Parts: sequence; C-alpha cells; structure tokens
Amino acid sequence: MKTMTRGELAKRTGVSMATLRYYEDSGILPAPRRSSNGYRVYTEDYLVKIKFIKDAQSLGYSLKEIQDTLKLLSQEDMESEALKELVRDRIAEIQLHIDNLQQMQTLLAGLLMTPEHDIHNYIKSFRINKEDENS
Repeated sequence: MKTMTRGELAKRTGVSMATLRYYEDSGILPAPRRSSNGYRVYTEDYLVKIKFIKDAQSLGYSLKEIQDTLKLLSQEDMESEALKELVRDRIAEIQLHIDNLQQMQTLLAGLLMTPEHDIHNYIKSFRINKEDENS
C-alpha cells in the first residue's frame, strides 16, 4: 500500500499540516503509524477520511459530529443501513431547521406590514424619557 508524509497528505487534500495535526490530536483522525525513523506514515485511506471530513463540514456538521460518525464508520459491524439512518436523521434535522427559518421569515415579513404609527411607538419604548430620568 502506498504511503505518504504529512506534507504530502496536506498537499493532496488541501488541508494544512496544522489542521491535520489538530485532527489527530483531537481524535478526529486516528494516529498514523510511524516509520522506523519516527515519521508519521499515512496510507491512502487518509485521503478518503479527510475528504469525508471536508464534505461533512461543508454540509454543516460539527467536528464532534464528524468524529462520532467516523468512529461509527470504523466499526467492523457497521452496515450500510446504519449509515443510511444517519443520513435520514440529518435530513430530518435540516428539514426542521428549514421549517424554523420559514416561520421566522413569515414573522419578519409580517413585521414589515406593521403600521408606521405602531413602529414609532415601539421605537419610543426603548428611549429614555427625560421625565423618568429625573424621578
């Protein structure tokens, strides 16, 4: 199996060496084996893992969620149906977020329809009244 150094891995993935170090130190990526001279030696499967991390980040997953998912994927008994269930769960979370954003959009659009007089009264409620200040 072909191997590479951290620098080569960083170059091939577009991820900085500092980021790779962080991923290893935090347990997101497993520690690579070391050569006889003590250098880290990365295998081709690290390319797949880092692509997964980058793709998951672009989909809004946190590093903690990515770490948990990578641990699940690395288990010997992981089946494709379990992975599909993770994806279904994420789709449901996204849909809930979309629903919440649509409700917020509707509320804000309704606020734009508020009469000007009511807006002025609302703004006034945030101003300090000189009479109240002297009391």
